[in-house]
Amino acid sequence: MEGSWIPLVGVLVVGACIGYVVRLAFATQQAAKAEEKTKEILGAAEEKAKKVVLEAEHKAADVLSEARKEEKERKQEVVNLEQRLIRREELLDKKLASLGNDEAALKSKADHLKKEEANLETLRKEAEVRLEKASGLSAAEAKEELFRKVTEERKADLVQLVQKVEKENREEVEKRATDIVTVALQRMSRSHVSELTTSAFPLGDEDIKGKIIGREGRNIRALERATGVEFVIDETPDTIVISSFDPYRREVARLALQKLIKDGRIQPAKIEEKVEEARQELAKRMQEIGGQAAEEVGVFDLPKEIVQLLGRLHFRTSYGQNVLTHSVEMAHLSTMMAGELGLNVEIAKRGALLHDIGKALDHEIEGTHVDLGIKVLRKYSIDERVIQAMQSHHEDYPYAIPEAYIVTAADVLSAARPGARRGTIEAYIKRLGDLERIAMQFPGVKSAYAISAGRELRVFVIPEKVDDFRALELARGIANKIQSELKYPGEIKVNVIREMRAVEYAR
Repeated sequence: MEGSWIPLVGVLVVGACIGYVVRLAFATQQAAKAEEKTKEILGAAEEKAKKVVLEAEHKAADVLSEARKEEKERKQEVVNLEQRLIRREELLDKKLASLGNDEAALKSKADHLKKEEANLETLRKEAEVRLEKASGLSAAEAKEELFRKVTEERKADLVQLVQKVEKENREEVEKRATDIVTVALQRMSRSHVSELTTSAFPLGDEDIKGKIIGREGRNIRALERATGVEFVIDETPDTIVISSFDPYRREVARLALQKLIKDGRIQPAKIEEKVEEARQELAKRMQEIGGQAAEEVGVFDLPKEIVQLLGRLHFRTSYGQNVLTHSVEMAHLSTMMAGELGLNVEIAKRGALLHDIGKALDHEIEGTHVDLGIKVLRKYSIDERVIQAMQSHHEDYPYAIPEAYIVTAADVLSAARPGARRGTIEAYIKRLGDLERIAMQFPGVKSAYAISAGRELRVFVIPEKVDDFRALELARGIANKIQSELKYPGEIKVNVIREMRAVEYAR
């Protein structure tokens, strides 16, 4: 066994040697082929490199040729530019020489003119001296005399010219003003209802009249005393007439009567309670009414106190015309006219709306409604221009700004509309107001109400200050003062009422 594997090893060794020889021969053959291929690639690369170099040389030659050509052209341009500059320089030299000659000529002429001017001045002075000697007047006097003669000769012509211009301007201004007013009136149309002095209060049941009158008339007297109005209960079915020249009092009486009927308990104590409730409710309503009026004309930033006073104007009349309605209409008219004239629309509108604000206070505080209005507007820091616009509507103050003329014109237009105002009723209301004013001047008087169309004056006194004997003297004194200060038809009954109340609480 050991001798048999030796020949096998020899065979393997021989086979390995043969394989190596064969692989070496194959590798040598492959290396030769690779070398030959490498030489081919190198040859091709050298050939391509030669071609690239040749192409680069041709391109470089072309670029060099083009650059030489451009350089030649630029040199030619520089030469041409130099030639043009030389020609221009020569031309400028010629012009400078010409200007020098002209300057010398002008200087010579200027010297000659100065000499001539000096000669002329000398001759002029000699002529003036001769003329002054001949006329006996100096130059200034002669000039003055000439102006005087020309003025006298042309004075008539100047006067006619001025009159013509003034007439044309006046006609144009009047035409323009008429157009503006007409357009404003056409655009602003409001109904006019004169305020009455009575209000009709409808009743749902005729039997309620007895409760309102009360036993021996105590309820109706308590109502009249608390409200300051007169209740007329006649044969008219289901109706009570509330009579007073003051719309505010009539409205308080109407609301109080409405509340009493709704409550059902009509007695003096309840009457006073409901009258006070009516006054408080009316105060809230006045705030709403004032706010609506301001909103209607586009004014939204007024203090609430001013708005409240605006609402009170709803219950004021002027010659039968509602003052708040009148103020709102004026605000609309002022807005239109100020817009047409290019003035401050906001100032004119506010001045018109607030022009009669003092009438909300003139029953309570002494002074004209214009002065009171100015004070209250300044108190609440209203723009001074608004005050200047409203203060002249009765010409009590000078016209400080153009908008003041607008407010005055709007006041006249609103008041002058047909049916807007009635003079007779205003005189009647003024007489009633004067009656109450006279009574309130006496010490101890608590309140005074003119009723029965001014035929009766009811005066309520403070019982602690006025005794029964003094009440008689007070009635006589008031009657005498009315006789001496007022003019009125018929007679006026002065009724002084003194009522003593004792109030105590059980706790």
